[in-house]
Amino acid sequence: MARVDEAGGRQPREPDGVTLGDAPAVEARRHLESVASAAELSERIDAFVDLVRWARSGWDVPAAEAGRHFWSRHRAGRLENAVALLESDEELRRRYVDAVAGVFQDSDATNAFAHAGIPSERGFLAELGERVMDRLLPRPRNDRDLATLLRRLFRSEAAVERFDQIPEPLFERLFRLHALTEHRGARESLRRAFADGLRLLATWAQAQGLSPKLRKRGRESEVTASPFYRVAKLGEALAARWLAGEDLGSEAEAWRRECGRCRDELAGIHDRIEREGVSTHVVYGMEVIERCLARMELMVDVMAAPGERQAATALHRLLARLAGSVHDDRSVRHLLWWTTHLLQRRIVERSGRTGEHYIANTRAEYRHMWLAAAGGGLLTVGTAAIKTAISGWTAPDFVHGLLYGLNYAVSFLLMQRFGLVLATKQPAMTGAALATIVRERRGAERADEITEVAARITRSQLAAVLGNLLVVGAGSAVFVVLWSLLFGRPFLAEAEAAEVYKALSPVNSLTVFYAALTGVILWLASVIGGWFDNLCVYHRLPLVVAQHPAGERLGRERMARWGESLERNAAGWATNVSLGFMLGMTPAIGHFLGFPLDVRHVTLNSGVLSLATASLGRGWFEEGMFLRGIAGVAVMFVLNLSVSFLLALVTAARAYELPPTGVRELLRGLYRRFTTAPRDFLLPPRRDPPIS
Repeated sequence: MARVDEAGGRQPREPDGVTLGDAPAVEARRHLESVASAAELSERIDAFVDLVRWARSGWDVPAAEAGRHFWSRHRAGRLENAVALLESDEELRRRYVDAVAGVFQDSDATNAFAHAGIPSERGFLAELGERVMDRLLPRPRNDRDLATLLRRLFRSEAAVERFDQIPEPLFERLFRLHALTEHRGARESLRRAFADGLRLLATWAQAQGLSPKLRKRGRESEVTASPFYRVAKLGEALAARWLAGEDLGSEAEAWRRECGRCRDELAGIHDRIEREGVSTHVVYGMEVIERCLARMELMVDVMAAPGERQAATALHRLLARLAGSVHDDRSVRHLLWWTTHLLQRRIVERSGRTGEHYIANTRAEYRHMWLAAAGGGLLTVGTAAIKTAISGWTAPDFVHGLLYGLNYAVSFLLMQRFGLVLATKQPAMTGAALATIVRERRGAERADEITEVAARITRSQLAAVLGNLLVVGAGSAVFVVLWSLLFGRPFLAEAEAAEVYKALSPVNSLTVFYAALTGVILWLASVIGGWFDNLCVYHRLPLVVAQHPAGERLGRERMARWGESLERNAAGWATNVSLGFMLGMTPAIGHFLGFPLDVRHVTLNSGVLSLATASLGRGWFEEGMFLRGIAGVAVMFVLNLSVSFLLALVTAARAYELPPTGVRELLRGLYRRFTTAPRDFLLPPRRDPPIS
């Protein structure tokens, strides 16, 4: 009810819980008057920005409530006061709405609807430079572009979140206040910009969907039958009918069906690029289409809303998405995330499929894993012996690094050639394979399959590591005995063997750091392998090799075999060669730069430790150094596998934009499975799973 003051005048109505005479109400009137009295467009925009910033700031709440009830009643006091004041004071509301209408009348909102948040085709460095300069030097004002106003209003994630969490009843009141029902010119200007934004988004989606890079990976059809062509055509018809004030029921449903067909086409393209390789340009095109479709869906919801309440709800969702988009457009951190996201998608799409070969699914495959790991351990004995011998040579750091790398690379390539296993090369690939399953499954099906595959990965890794370590230890001891019989002296002198103990000890050296660094190198090698495999498939290099003109002299059949070999082994070759030389060159690079860089690979250093132990004879257990060496190998085992696996899993999760809730669901499922059936993580099943 309105109340009467002492002079007999009527005061504005006080809504329940809101006192218009307190300080927030006074501040609200001051800011609203500032907007209402502004004469020029720039003055109105500045006053409106000040009003919005004032309305969403100044809350003082307990830490326990922060982030949960952003707009609880005592937090939303300023906004409530401003809205209540406009609802109760007709004269102030009229002048304020006139000012807002003037802003829409004199400016253009097309870019705000159509361009904000849509990825740019500019290169990374050009985009990074512009965003950094935008932070250092503000852009020239362009008050006639409402996208500029949005950038000023939403400069932080907190501002975006606060707008997104405005309660629907409160936003409905804001919607009614800004409906511009009595300002036909401003209302029509805003509607035209809205329709033009929809048209531009549809054009962008059509251009990307009909581009050669996506057409040749999609279903074969005429251009006019493509859903990307039809969604733009239907979007134009929808915009025209909406501007004419006609009903959109059937047209909106037809557009939504075509939008669904566009997503089906994108899913088909995605399946094909997993087989045929992917480039950043292809992923960019698919991301642009997906973002345009998502934005247009929100806009169509606004256009086709049956009533005021539904229109307000749809507009709130749309504006919240726009707020987040304009913030992302100027964020350096978001640009870095977006760029790495494209690179990660490009690599993980391929390495996830490669990782499936490192998982033992049946008892026969599990037994084969043990045999392959034993063979890998036996070959590593020779690798460790050669590495130890090279370390005693007097040569420049670069030569040492090159020889170490060549030794490792040849050893790893021989393992690939003969089907042997080096355990620590597996986690990076299996991590990507695990994330691929997470992306492709949903709900209970995803949780069940993830836990099953995780159990297979764990027991496969355990078998591979134990097979490597047992054989490399025994093989090194036999090698030293044979060396002593042939040459009459131990393979390593006592001082050299003692130095090995000291270097591997987690107490006397930086073994913990070096083991973690080796895990990073193992992951990087898998990334290089996935990248090279994708490169070969995308550019069809196996076919290029098979059809090379050199076949005229070398023979077509030979060139065809070489092409097939490249197709089968591209990822393995790139992974093994890059891993070998990164392991070999890292110490040399560290010594050259003056940094403490070295590597600690569990299987290789187990061989070196065994060589040192056998060379010392009876003195191998003195002063506890052997136990420290064993502790160092255990540290390497944990860090080599865990760091490389976690990096691969994080990379794949970011590439597929898995939400934190999905990760928590995965961890809970794994914990339940491990506590109820730990045997599944250690040993193969008593019976093989049925063939599907």
